Amino acid sequence: MSSAPAAEPGPTPKPNRKPRKGELTRAAIVDAALELAAREGLEGLTIGALAARMRMSKSGVFAHFGSREDLQIAVLKTYERRFVDDVLLPALGAPRGLPRLRAIFERWLAHTAAEARSGCVWISAAAEYDDRSGHVRDELVAMIRSWQRECTRAIGQAIDAGHLVRDADAQDLLFAIYGIVLVVHHDARLLDSADAVIRARRAFDREIAAYAPRPPVSATEKYERSIALE
Repeated sequence: MSSAPAAEPGPTPKPNRKPRKGELTRAAIVDAALELAAREGLEGLTIGALAARMRMSKSGVFAHFGSREDLQIAVLKTYERRFVDDVLLPALGAPRGLPRLRAIFERWLAHTAAEARSGCVWISAAAEYDDRSGHVRDELVAMIRSWQRECTRAIGQAIDAGHLVRDADAQDLLFAIYGIVLVVHHDARLLDSADAVIRARRAFDREIAAYAPRPPVSATEKYERSIALE
């Protein structure tokens, strides 16, 4: 997920080749599987359901994936790529520091609020695989940790820029922000809360304010405080 440094100019790239029919079919299957997974969960994905949706034979669908597990992982990777394109990459255009951290939060918040209507693959998969082992869980955990590293990096940049206090605990702030987003999905999807996004923004502002640098105390203020304590 991390953004790569700008590469040195190289040779003129060749024109993109036209995707082959098999690649287009596989992509269409993954798109359909992603929609099903958002609604039914990764465990709700079956070759039979996809075959019916795609109007293909089961063997035709299975030919594009070595196993149901491969299909589930392909869905996770597609979701991650779209999440990065929708949330992270646009936010990286904001200046480093608090503006970028806020941009990440706002895009993440908008993405989550939109998914409250259809379901979030990551959130539903976390509930399905939190007590399981296997490749699907490993892929999911790696993706979540990668996203958390990106958020932690943005928090660290805000600390380095002086927008947050120097002794701010980046992991504590990440924990709080992550919790805010999860509650938005919970309240908007389960409780049909109309003000979940508004409350989320207030909660984020309170967290940021708690870590905001305090202006230096003037000599006059110090004197007045000492008098008040006598």
